[in-house]
Amino acid sequence: MSCKDDVKTISELQNIHTKLKTTFAPDKRVALFDIHFEQVDNQLILEGETTHKKAFSILLDSLHQRKLTFTNNVRVLPDSVVGNLKYAIARNSVINIRSQPKHAAELGTQALLGMPLKVLDKKGDFYRVQTPDKYISWVDKGGITRMNKTDFELWNTRKKIIYTRNFGYVYADKNENSAIISDITLGGVLKFKGLDVNFFEVEYPDKRTGFVKRSEGLLYDSWLESLNTPQENIEIIAKSMQGFPYLWGGTSSKGIDCSGFTKMVYLMNGFIIPRDASQQINAGKTVDKNLTFEGLEKGDLLFFGTKATAEKKQRVVHVGIWLGNNKMEFIHASGNVHLRSMDKNQPHYDEMNKNRYLGSKRYLGVKDNMIIDLKN
Repeated sequence: MSCKDDVKTISELQNIHTKLKTTFAPDKRVALFDIHFEQVDNQLILEGETTHKKAFSILLDSLHQRKLTFTNNVRVLPDSVVGNLKYAIARNSVINIRSQPKHAAELGTQALLGMPLKVLDKKGDFYRVQTPDKYISWVDKGGITRMNKTDFELWNTRKKIIYTRNFGYVYADKNENSAIISDITLGGVLKFKGLDVNFFEVEYPDKRTGFVKRSEGLLYDSWLESLNTPQENIEIIAKSMQGFPYLWGGTSSKGIDCSGFTKMVYLMNGFIIPRDASQQINAGKTVDKNLTFEGLEKGDLLFFGTKATAEKKQRVVHVGIWLGNNKMEFIHASGNVHLRSMDKNQPHYDEMNKNRYLGSKRYLGVKDNMIIDLKN
């Protein structure tokens, strides 16, 4: 090909790539499709990485249809770098999952003890993982126990307990004065091994064993069955977190951001929802289209930010949970978790957030692929 043909071909392929990315992987937080094209010594070279096999297959078909000869260096994740250990379980009370494979990188999200993860890639002592809400980022090797598919499925199908207090400990013996195996936080899950009068015997994904107070946890299946009054339970769980400190990227009782708070409240009501506020606004059923706070129900998510203009798209920067309670109350994580009101006659009136209110979404009772009901 001539230099002119080279430029035209690369441009065409870049356009195809853009369309495929827009269709199959528009949000890099949950799917990767980053492929680059180079022409070296009359040879077309493909570089990059993707987690979307279908999109990549369509791209390759486009190249074959054009009868192009090329070298394929694209990594379809997970690949041989992680081998057959393509799964993992969080082994600490809370694991920090970062935007880049280094401890100094921005905190993207967190995972709780016992949470199942997909392992996509490895770089140094860090693994790129995908959480149940599909969020992709990096965790250091000390936070996870890697598994093959058989062991992973075995872990997921075994009887579990879930920790239902905000903070606590796993003990070495059936005695709270015994040595501490580790701390444990709200939502932590461990394998059930046995039952005592006052303790559950439990097992970690890395085979450590210990004991959790029965008064601080429930058998996982029993907990799920008990979640039959979600609106009331959302308020109970949300208010139990009052005072939790704000932490950018936090999704646990050790520190929590606005969308991490809504995510955690819904998790403890049996739902996995999207990670970030800008993702959460795309799920559920739209309510309060007129922005009057009428018709809202307890548990609805309120979104805040900058309204769309002719030049700019709407920008979502904050989220809270509507409680109502005849005081137009909502609860959110800002500085810490606390109650505020949309009623100017209330002492905890929040004028700033009222002025940047964008609308609300209802999750409860709504079927949506972005809202995973753990009962199902």
